[in-house]
Amino acid sequence: MSQTKDLTPEQHRVLREHGTERPGSSPLNQEKRPGEFECAGCGAQLFDASTKFESGTGWPSFWDTLPGAVKTTTDTSHGMVRTEFHCANCGGHLGHVFNDGPGPTGLRYCTNGCALDFKPEDQK
Repeated sequence: MSQTKDLTPEQHRVLREHGTERPGSSPLNQEKRPGEFECAGCGAQLFDASTKFESGTGWPSFWDTLPGAVKTTTDTSHGMVRTEFHCANCGGHLGHVFNDGPGPTGLRYCTNGCALDFKPEDQK
């Protein structure tokens, strides 16, 4: 694991304890500016804002990650099999990836907003 940042209690619960934030609670749901989304746990770049889309789920959703940004594992909690994804840099839990997203990948990276920081393009 790489360098980590100070986390709020909610960020710690999600990133380090595999929690899930309440749907609709993240201000990043409304974020539409050009820029990049980074891991709130370590600052690693995860998503380009151009891959964000409105999924209607209540969590920020993306159809692709930046190359090498995430790793996946199988999650069998809650009586189902899902693909969990983590920051490849610090291992922080980000959310789950599903096969019901838009083209070109058909994927939906359903992401806990508190696990992300947003850097607008004009501040990079």
